[in-house]
Amino acid sequence: MTIRTVVLFTAALLFAAMSVQPSIAANLGDPSSLNEKAPDVYKAKFDTSKGTFVIEVHRAWSPNGADRFYNLVKNGFYNDARFFRVIDGFMVQFGISGNPDLSAVWREARIPDDPVKQSNTRGMVSFATAGPGTRTTQVFINFGDNAGLDGQGFSPFGQIVSGMDVVDAFFKGYGEGAPRGQGPDQGRVQTEGNAYLITDFPKLDYVKKATIEQ
Repeated sequence: MTIRTVVLFTAALLFAAMSVQPSIAANLGDPSSLNEKAPDVYKAKFDTSKGTFVIEVHRAWSPNGADRFYNLVKNGFYNDARFFRVIDGFMVQFGISGNPDLSAVWREARIPDDPVKQSNTRGMVSFATAGPGTRTTQVFINFGDNAGLDGQGFSPFGQIVSGMDVVDAFFKGYGEGAPRGQGPDQGRVQTEGNAYLITDFPKLDYVKKATIEQ
């Protein structure tokens, strides 16, 4: 193997690593600094592997959730994130970074709970929780009428206003996550990021870029 071949091979490996390991923007490295108050109403546009959808967020519905989502989208947190839990008839969940270093920074960056003022009906968007006071970065979009979630503290902060057909088209073949199902293990997503998902679950759809639209 020539020196030139070695250099080219090394460059290819570095490029491949970068493609599954999104870089950390400097402002994402300190969750406490991303505390800008969101507008009363704003739209977040998500360009994905299946097309584009838009979430309209109402701060009055869930102020802490709306503020957190605004800061995450504005600063590029969701870019290149996979829709890792897609359950037909129930919901699609995303919001674990493709970069495990970034996941580690945000894993304990919790926000206070908001009262549930809207119902988790089709197209509504809420933060995922593991119990009271545990919301961080993961959100889900309801496929159907999941009003049963309302009493569990899942507080919708926005709704899909265009592109619900795109959301409906996300790949659902992996089903529920491990260990209950055959889908991705969230623990491994946290620690290994896109390197794990691209290798073991290559059909997952993903966010290309998310932006705020006033």
